[in-house]
Amino acid sequence: MEEWVEGSGFLVARLVREGVVDGVERAARVYGRVRSWEDRVRGFLSLRGFDGFLGVVRAGLERGGPLSGLVVAVKDNIIVEGFPATAGSRMLEGYRPGFTATSVERVVSAGGAVIGKTNLDEFAMGSTTELSAYGPTRNPLCLDRVPGGSSGGSAAVLAYGGADLALGSDTGGSVRLPAAYTGTAALKPTYGAVSRYGLIPYANSLEQVSPMARRVIDVALLFEVISGYDPRDSTTLNHRWEGLAERLARQGPAEPGSLKLCVPEELLAAADPTVARVVEDLLSKLDWQGASIERVRVPILRHALPAYYTIAFAEAASNLARYDGSYTPCRARDARSWEELVVETRSKCFGPEVKRRIFMGAYVLSVGYRDMYYIAATRLRRRIRDEMLRLTRKCLVVTPASPVLPPRLGERLSDPLKLYALDVMTVTANLAGIPALALPAGRAGGLPVGVQLMGAPLGEEHLLRAGLLFELEAGAYMKVPVEG
Repeated sequence: MEEWVEGSGFLVARLVREGVVDGVERAARVYGRVRSWEDRVRGFLSLRGFDGFLGVVRAGLERGGPLSGLVVAVKDNIIVEGFPATAGSRMLEGYRPGFTATSVERVVSAGGAVIGKTNLDEFAMGSTTELSAYGPTRNPLCLDRVPGGSSGGSAAVLAYGGADLALGSDTGGSVRLPAAYTGTAALKPTYGAVSRYGLIPYANSLEQVSPMARRVIDVALLFEVISGYDPRDSTTLNHRWEGLAERLARQGPAEPGSLKLCVPEELLAAADPTVARVVEDLLSKLDWQGASIERVRVPILRHALPAYYTIAFAEAASNLARYDGSYTPCRARDARSWEELVVETRSKCFGPEVKRRIFMGAYVLSVGYRDMYYIAATRLRRRIRDEMLRLTRKCLVVTPASPVLPPRLGERLSDPLKLYALDVMTVTANLAGIPALALPAGRAGGLPVGVQLMGAPLGEEHLLRAGLLFELEAGAYMKVPVEG
């Protein structure tokens, strides 16, 4: 089997279907890795019991499908019936929903076995998975460093082999930063490509349920399964990627000579020189093989980060207004008025970062400031979207996935601006609604460095084929444990 399939969940599922690999025995080994790693990493917030998990695996094998025999972890802001759904917050502690998100329904229908729910920054508001009400997740590649956020639990579990595939959500880089910091891969799809039904909202116009895996081919497999129109989500597009993973496995990586790549100088300059050097080295390999690489200037991208956070804060303030203590598990019990109930519930049950974003969101939406901040940000967003649509019509846009190496635990928490600056490479794709893929580019000082590719709307197949080539050139497949 070619390098881009070896060691992948895609190949494992095929071998399980052909009877070469015992799906139940293999799933038991995956569960064993969870047991050996979880005390150190804390990637899961809730986990199926061993016997119940094997029962789910057997049901998936009987059901059949492209994910049969594969173990799937789900971020805890995505609803799965039978599991708690905390979104990393005390506000929802004890909440057990009676329904399942569309993306998870499709995973189960395809034979996947959900093993548990993973940790995240509270309500997905963070970039390190240190802001969970249930404690931080550690990076299994270096336990004193963060795994990125907000989908850091999903990425950490993938990195130590506690799942084959994972679902995260991406509002401004929340699957791509974790991929960069853990040596894994993740795709932020075109806005509307995947249903958000069953996703606990943070910023509706920006976020997408997103596939994560150790390999690009596996990201493609999971994306194929979860994508497509959903009548329960009016923002979904009537577009499917049928047979995507099989096509990629058969055709292999894109030919270097067929690739046109653009590198925005503004974003490359924003990266630490150590990170930029790894990405530049990878681009040099592709250049030598015939890829067309153009350095471009996109001045409007300097405004992407403040525009993103202004819009995200405003939407967060609106979305979280529903948590007033009337129905939430965490609430003020002895309030004497509705106003007191709201104030005391939010004071008690929200963490400091969530409160900060609600305050800032309410401020930019308030009378006298709405035009100055929120409306100005939406106008900037339109200009950024127009520029990125123009650019991605002619090339794939290449940047580092993160401006820095994985920070140490606690390093970014004392200064919110430094925390928000981690998203400088990734927010553009969310503002523009375009797909973006993050995958390993190499290492620096023993730590992983990620590269990001951004493409045209609905251009996931081209993006993933290019990702296979980047993965091959970076040698990432050599670092993935093969099945055994």
